Amino acid sequence: MSSTQSQTARIWQLAWPIILSNITVPLLGLVDTAVVGHLPDSRYLAAVTLGATLFSFLYWGFGFLRMGTTGLTSQASGRDDADGVRNLLGQALLVANAIGVTLILLSPLLIRLGLWLLDGSETATVLATEYAQIRIVSAPAVLSNYVILGWFLGQQNARVTLAILVLTNSVNIVLDLLFVTGLNMTSDGVAWASVLADYTALGFGLWLVKRQLRQLAGRFRRRYLLRLGAYTELFQVNRHLFVRTLGLLFAMAFFHAQGASQGDTILAANAVLLQFIMLTSYALDGFAHASEALIGRAVGRKAWDEFGQAVRAATLFSFVTASIAALGFALGGDSLIALLSDLPDVRREASTYLPWMVALPLIAVWSYLLDGVFIGATATREMRNSIYIGLAVYLPLWWITQGLGNHGLWLAFMTFTLIRSATLVSYYWHYRRTRWQDTNVDQGR
Repeated sequence: MSSTQSQTARIWQLAWPIILSNITVPLLGLVDTAVVGHLPDSRYLAAVTLGATLFSFLYWGFGFLRMGTTGLTSQASGRDDADGVRNLLGQALLVANAIGVTLILLSPLLIRLGLWLLDGSETATVLATEYAQIRIVSAPAVLSNYVILGWFLGQQNARVTLAILVLTNSVNIVLDLLFVTGLNMTSDGVAWASVLADYTALGFGLWLVKRQLRQLAGRFRRRYLLRLGAYTELFQVNRHLFVRTLGLLFAMAFFHAQGASQGDTILAANAVLLQFIMLTSYALDGFAHASEALIGRAVGRKAWDEFGQAVRAATLFSFVTASIAALGFALGGDSLIALLSDLPDVRREASTYLPWMVALPLIAVWSYLLDGVFIGATATREMRNSIYIGLAVYLPLWWITQGLGNHGLWLAFMTFTLIRSATLVSYYWHYRRTRWQDTNVDQGR
């Protein structure tokens, strides 16, 4: 088998467990909705929806703990730096727990502010507050799980991701049914199910970590764990990722807000179409995460041929997947819309804007792919820049095209995605000619 074929096979071996684990996420959402949706009062479903939305945004904001850990661990693994692999785990877990405890301490303010921004009904907000006060208890576990997933992925062990997420969601579903259906709890039962599932996953993850450490050379170094100066690289990488995520969250929140300002039907139609993006992301994220591990290892070893082979293999899988998604949306988009909503007005509006969904995978694929490449190379400043360059075009373009209604909003959002992708492509080609290649080869040109 050639080295290129080997990298292609390795991409697939890493990607498929991630893709399968991603599929378990909407399944949990469906069970939560089904369990609470059968309670006699709709306010419980509204409360869970508000609370779950709040925590999706809150925890997503700290997704850098997974991404940064993957990039740095894969590079340390590529350098055969067993001490580095160990100490990165220790540092990232300490940071995750510090953030988690801080979130709990600040939770009265964060919950009040978050639910005010979500602007639910008074009754639903009261119940959502109770839900959120329970869910916040799991913050240290959720953030530690991000670190553990990133650490294993950085060592090219994606099956752990599948095992942990399947366990988390399975426990969550069983406890949902037990607490709500069996013990007659309401939205508080759904919250406690999530908390217990998160800590169960953490216990399982730590057991897997302990088993992995037995097979890993090197040892933990106290000076790397207890000295603040030793965290410089981790903080620098994660700082850019955090700011980048805030920009991305703003872009999505702005899209939702402007859709809502056009009425409930447009808001609902956009929500249906955004599920198309989620479906595409389940597969594209798998290949992006796989490339993170392979790229990071190649950068750690300064194996630039291997770097190029990994990028080409990930590009092939990503582009084929995006093309299939675009074709599927073109041929079956109306059927998918009908599956997601039975409201005639929502179906009609969503169908009107369906062409944007056909184009989106072919534009967004490059940002997904190159996010994986840049995380592996820990070039996170460039990822941050791509978001804010995109926002600098997104917001003025939305202002100019308001007369086009929702088409103008989709045009602005698609342009944001296009600019983000183009910026990352430009960075990639520049660095491929200057940084990410053998200097001896460069000198011989």
